[in-house]
Amino acid sequence: MITPKNPVSRRNFLTATAAFGAAGLAAPALAQSYDPYTGQPLQGAAGGATPDAGMVQIDQTQDSRRNISSFRMQDWQPYFSNLKNGAILVDLTSRALHYWSEDQSVYKLFPTSVPVSADLTRTGRTEIIKKVKGPTWAPTPEMKKRNPEWPDFVPAGPDNPLGTHALWLSWQYYRIHGTHDTRKIGRKSSNGCIGLYNEHIQQLYDLTNIGTQVLLI
Repeated sequence: MITPKNPVSRRNFLTATAAFGAAGLAAPALAQSYDPYTGQPLQGAAGGATPDAGMVQIDQTQDSRRNISSFRMQDWQPYFSNLKNGAILVDLTSRALHYWSEDQSVYKLFPTSVPVSADLTRTGRTEIIKKVKGPTWAPTPEMKKRNPEWPDFVPAGPDNPLGTHALWLSWQYYRIHGTHDTRKIGRKSSNGCIGLYNEHIQQLYDLTNIGTQVLLI
């Protein structure tokens, strides 16, 4: 993963809890802390394998609504010269992933999560180099340096940050993967990877091949 240029000091992490109700029912406590990369407040309750599991970034300087106007079908031709091995376009603005099969018989459009900050965002062309069902997870060296309390290894399962399926990209440490925390989709909530609902990453996993083209814009 990319090292943040100006990570927020751990001393700046603030934690608070508040009870809230929904539809007349008691709801879980709301944990409040701050994202170490952007300084923006995080909403949600940690409790998964990593401290940021279940956390959703809230950027108070921007409209938090999804960019619905750009979440629509796209033509592949402005972005790819051909569809050899199929093609994936990830639009970070609309937080959407587009897929076209090589013979153009299949087109899919999925909502995604995107990186929490520009420092962790990478754009450009890459490709799928590996496909894993039931992925395990380990923090990158930079993640471990920033968060030494994080586990060295997380097995496949409901606490795994990569969800049920993962697609390795040619960029080191970058993935397109699932997530068990559905609140992350449609938001700035990843450390650099692109996240999908588990049911969507399973579809994409079945459709893609080693060598499928990927473009992040």
